[in-house]
Amino acid sequence: MGMRTPTKLQTNLLKILADHIHDPLSYRDIAESIGVKSPNTIAYHLRELEMKGLLKRNPSNPQDYQVLGEQEPGVIRLNLYGLAHCGRTGSLLDGNPIDKVPVASRLIPFAVEKAFLVKAKGDSMETEIHDGDLVLARRQNHANNGQLVVCVNRGECLIKQYGKGRPNVLSSLNKNYLPIVVAEDFRIEGVVAGIVSRIMRN
Repeated sequence: MGMRTPTKLQTNLLKILADHIHDPLSYRDIAESIGVKSPNTIAYHLRELEMKGLLKRNPSNPQDYQVLGEQEPGVIRLNLYGLAHCGRTGSLLDGNPIDKVPVASRLIPFAVEKAFLVKAKGDSMETEIHDGDLVLARRQNHANNGQLVVCVNRGECLIKQYGKGRPNVLSSLNKNYLPIVVAEDFRIEGVVAGIVSRIMRN
């Protein structure tokens, strides 16, 4: 059996996780569902599935996870986040996603475990990004000058063009909006990689 190949129990576990992705079960409920006595056994196999690259869990929220070993070949379900206010010390990616969206893995030009989606809000990034677009981003905390980023600034989750300078600024593509000077809590959550909603509509 290969390093990435799940055991029979782990295959059943992945199926249960996928079936309950919108209403996650407790370890105890999962154990009862697959006939295992101890929730600790479930915790062990979840770690094994992560090591095999078949499961991705949010370390800040164990009930937020992605099943990477999908039954449908070539498809991955990505976390979709809204641009909600998350507080001065909050992170967009620490909260619960608003949905899990199936995306063809071939459309993700980097490691899928680093991928997430954001639902754009407003017209500040037109004409590249429109209100309601699903934006694909790569999870990372740095960016090059001029790249479009998903970030937090003054507790607000934004999609902006990052500009390095003295000071660093966040710019809109819509010139009706003035640049924003980054605040002390500024944090890059990821770099924009594409617009998934337009790909899906074609």
